[in-house]
Parts: sequence; structure tokens; C-alpha cells
Amino acid sequence: MQETTTTQKRALTLGHSPDPDDAFMFYALAKNLIDTEGWSFEHVLQDIQTLNERAKLGELDITAISIHAYPFVSDRYVLTACGSSMGDGYGPLVVTREPMIVEELAGKTILVPGEMTTAFLALNLLLGRGNFKHRVVMFDEILQAVANGDADAGLIIHEGQLTYRNQQLHNVVDLGAWWMKETDLPLPLGGNCIRRDLGEEAIRDVTRILKNSIEFSLANREAAVAYALEYARDMEHDLADRFVGMYVNKWTIDYGERGRRAVRELLNRGARIGMVPEMADIEIVG
Repeated sequence: MQETTTTQKRALTLGHSPDPDDAFMFYALAKNLIDTEGWSFEHVLQDIQTLNERAKLGELDITAISIHAYPFVSDRYVLTACGSSMGDGYGPLVVTREPMIVEELAGKTILVPGEMTTAFLALNLLLGRGNFKHRVVMFDEILQAVANGDADAGLIIHEGQLTYRNQQLHNVVDLGAWWMKETDLPLPLGGNCIRRDLGEEAIRDVTRILKNSIEFSLANREAAVAYALEYARDMEHDLADRFVGMYVNKWTIDYGERGRRAVRELLNRGARIGMVPEMADIEIVG
């Protein structure tokens, strides 16, 4: 990364998912509650698979990204130390209409929220690449599709992890719990990344602002949760607050050494099964 001597401050596009945890993180930016040091932010709300695809094209200045997708865009973007979503012993679920054990998923058709999501990578690590069929469906349509019998199972992310019982569905496996048992590490689901061509000075400054936004929300939790409720599908306050707490916490302020090890372990395993390019080093700034 080349050092820049001057920074041209401007409006930056900030991509994130329209769900409570991302809304909570960026509450202070959305409502102009912190000093942005001359920068402004245009919020772009799209599902994570779309954001992953846009990152491959380098379309947004800052974007949420699946850790699975990061090796495909690391030439354009660098991960920021803040903004991660870690499944600390919990994470995406595979759900079915009838009770089932993991081994019975072999050969089944599983609805997934995107082929570049970390949930999809973790599912392949668990079941073995090629040992199941899949079909991509928008993340917030999977529960009802499984309940309707459109597929054998569904891979659930976001708030569906807490609401799947509303459709009388059954949890076959929690991928975050499986990963913890397998590696003794949290499952690094998503992070924030920023364009390298903004230059070192801008990257450093903007990363600090993003971290300030997260810390502001954690320090003003009630107001930030109230704002996040606007993006909470099928969740009342207490459930939304619980969901936010699952994915906006100490890991979100900074990966820490254990979080960094988790990212390396996930991507190394993904490379071994041919689902991501090998990475000699994983740079995280801030």
C-alpha cells in the first residue's frame, strides 16, 4: 500500500446489509452523531451476496463483506480491524421441516443465501464439497421456502437464526457451534473492508471513524437498538437486542489475535478444498 501525503476528503459509499446488527453499527453515521472529520457517508443497503459481487467490481468505497469473499477482492480492498461479525460458538443454521441429523444432509438440496457467503463455505467444510446440492435464494425467503417444501433444507443467516421456529422448522446443525468444536475459534462470518486506492492516510482516518460509530452505539445501546428495529424483520425489541448482541460486541471493535487466527484458519481450510484462492498473508488495518 502506497503512502499518500494529502487526503482529498469527499463522500464515501458505505455498503452494508439491511439488518439490525449493521444498522446498529452505523447508527451514529446515519444520524450524524459523531465527528466524521470532513468525510461524509452515503449508505448503500443491499444483501451480503450482492455486496460481495459488487466488491469484486470495486464499486463501493467501504463495504461489508463475507470473509469467504475477501480473498477474491483483496487486491482492491483491505479488511478493517473493526466491523467484524463473529459467531462465538453460534452462527448460521441448517434447518429442515422434519428432524434430521447432519449425516442425512448428504445428497440433499439445500437453499443457500449466496455462494460467496461464509455460511456456504462453512457448510462445504462440514459436509464436504460436492456432497450436497444447493440453490441460491434471497436470505429472507429461505425459511418460508423450506416450510413450503421447496427444498430439503435451508441455510439460515441473519435474524432467521432466532426466528426459524416461527415456521415450525428444526435446527439440524449450528455451523458456529460446529466450528468452535472443530477449531476452538469463533466463526468469522463477515467484516468491513475499504478500498486500497484511498491511500494509507484516508484508510487510517476512515477506519477510526467507523470504529467510533460502533463504540458510540455500544455506549448508547437503547437508542441504537431503537434505530436498528427499523431493519428487524419479524423481531420485537428484546429479540432484536439479543441478535445485535450476538454480532456487535468485542469482536466488532477489533478482531484481536484470536479473531485474526480464526480468519486465517477459515481461509486456509477454504483454500484446501479449492473454494478460495490461497493467501500468503491477510492484512487487517486499524
